[in-house]
Amino acid sequence: MKGLTLIRMSYGKATRPCALARASPGISARSVTWPLAAHSRPRGIRFGSSRDRSSKVVIHAGEGRLLLLAGGTETMPACDFFPVDCAVTLRRLYVFFVIEVGTRHIHVLGVTAHPDGAWTTQQARNLLMDLGERAERFRFMIRDRAGQFTEAFDAALAGAGIEVVKIPPRSPRANAYAERWVRTVRAEVTGRMLIAGPRHLRAVLDEYATHYNWHRPHRGRNLRPPDCDDITTMAATSDLAAARIQRRRILGGLINEYERAA
Repeated sequence: MKGLTLIRMSYGKATRPCALARASPGISARSVTWPLAAHSRPRGIRFGSSRDRSSKVVIHAGEGRLLLLAGGTETMPACDFFPVDCAVTLRRLYVFFVIEVGTRHIHVLGVTAHPDGAWTTQQARNLLMDLGERAERFRFMIRDRAGQFTEAFDAALAGAGIEVVKIPPRSPRANAYAERWVRTVRAEVTGRMLIAGPRHLRAVLDEYATHYNWHRPHRGRNLRPPDCDDITTMAATSDLAAARIQRRRILGGLINEYERAA
């Protein structure tokens, strides 16, 4: 098809650990040094380059198949479930979430032990109500073929002008953005603490989602958090060793946020 191009994503080598990163096991040095370095290029911090992915989107579906979508990542959220086992009740809970691919903004929609079709459809309606007029800029919703996604779920999104795109069977790479967030939340939160129950899990994920959306940088966004579009307002720092650093503990110290002290 004319005008479609294959987008290749490349990532630079991981930076060396720094003193700040040692206080947050499992968190990369890049994640804690971005708020301090801002727009500067101090020694030991390598900034990646962003790609223009606004024209076409290519989703790898495996076995040589490609799913091509026009409109770009700004119009394409993706949704999925991931399981979490409770240490106290010995029950398996399921977390339903939606990630906005263009900005990496995450929405944790709900936690349940029985994710049936009616529950999933209601979470989709709740998402549309929360988005309000913002829902008009979305054109596609990427999902897999799990039984929780019924025709009522697709109809609820279609009523808001969002077309549901199903990935090929047994092709998780076709929903790569959602799968990558699952890996992130497991590595940084659920894999490092014991979950007592549904209320505990929801409280933990809500606090982590706030950190993820407002503070955690992303290479795909030129080291900007999902809800931060301008990094030029932050003062440049040439010598991080001489700057006054303020630490804020998240989830009881499981994650640390760093920023320059006023």
